Amino acid sequence: MPQPPSAVSRDEPVIRDRGDACPGALRLHAADDGYLARVRIPGGALTAGQASHLASAADRFGDGHLELTSRGNVQLRGLADGCGAGLAALLDTAGLLPAPGHERVRNIVATPTSQDVLPWVRELDRLLCANTRVTALSGRFLFALDDGRGDVAALEPDVTVLGRPVAGLPGRQPGDRALVRLGAAAGAVAVAAQDAPRAALLAAEYFLDAADAAGTRAWRVAELPAGHALDEAEFTARLAAAGIGAARVPEVAWPYTAPPRPWGRGPGPRGDLCVLPPLGRMTTGQWRVLAEVAGHGDGLRITPWRTVVLPDAPLRGPVDGPALLEEAGLVVAAGNPWQSVTACTGRPGCAKSLADVRADARALVDRARGTLPVHWSGCERRCGHPRGTQWVDALATQDGYRLSVGGRTLPHGPDLAAALTAARETTAPPQSPTEDAVKK
Repeated sequence: MPQPPSAVSRDEPVIRDRGDACPGALRLHAADDGYLARVRIPGGALTAGQASHLASAADRFGDGHLELTSRGNVQLRGLADGCGAGLAALLDTAGLLPAPGHERVRNIVATPTSQDVLPWVRELDRLLCANTRVTALSGRFLFALDDGRGDVAALEPDVTVLGRPVAGLPGRQPGDRALVRLGAAAGAVAVAAQDAPRAALLAAEYFLDAADAAGTRAWRVAELPAGHALDEAEFTARLAAAGIGAARVPEVAWPYTAPPRPWGRGPGPRGDLCVLPPLGRMTTGQWRVLAEVAGHGDGLRITPWRTVVLPDAPLRGPVDGPALLEEAGLVVAAGNPWQSVTACTGRPGCAKSLADVRADARALVDRARGTLPVHWSGCERRCGHPRGTQWVDALATQDGYRLSVGGRTLPHGPDLAAALTAARETTAPPQSPTEDAVKK
């Protein structure tokens, strides 16, 4: 299957011939089912009150649904023409809209089960929104703030901040240093933990300078041609000029932890809940149940894996979070087949799609149990495809679906469920969707 743009080799530099059209909350995208708004949520962190405002926006202006994205953001679809001012006012009231020019650059993912990274998230977001230079970043440029376990660091971010000392990282006390990585470099630069957000901002400015010098209008670090690749020595010098002490770490054994998945009810009366909305899409009714349970805990964390973590949620009566969420049709227990199914928008929302992939996925999810993870794509663009190769790629064509794994076509008859089940028997055991990205 094709590599994502962020993985394109520098031997074949990407030359952009147009500006970035990535949607936001102020720049709406015209889709077949109406306009689309993408609300950036730095670090995926929402209060229960902010979540309620998003439900109100979906009911008032959209189609009554909310979608989770692979950047930990929220999309509203089916928006009417002319709703922009009202939507912006509602989001601004909820504290979800920064100054104009900055809302599309707040692409920050963070370890969703960690409280330690939240100060980094807030400070980096503050720095981004106060900096006019970074408004030139594309809506695809990604920051990842990882507490050291290696979950969001595996998402091919453009700038990674990794907390906690790891092998080869100088530091005196646990947590007093952090690594800053440029793109997919083997090494990194070590800085004081308190300087990490400012170092991440300077890394973005360094990228913009390199992109301007290259003249290719690159959107991602991986798109820079070899002659303009980011250099750790120069980055270290830039940090020093800004008054940030830094030390190069030539090679780092990058950690990896699988992303959170629904794990069921914990042993105590309270605990973290990981909630999976099938295909990352919820009605406002389901979303409000999430907000209700989150209101009895510590808010919500939207993850880049289209799940929601509810920290310190009530697990038993009088507010039984898992029971309320399951009753609303959301997945909270391990082993559910929806944990292995993703899909693009498909028909009727996307004009390029050749099938209603979500409906087709729903029709087969209960029949094709025990298969490899499956991503359903309505066209060759394969929007939203998870990273990794051990996914069945169900691609809609004019003549039905073409199934493949890692680029190898799987022969099949009219019974797709049987073909998907057989895929496990003919393919090596699935690795994590992001594991091979870590090995690169």
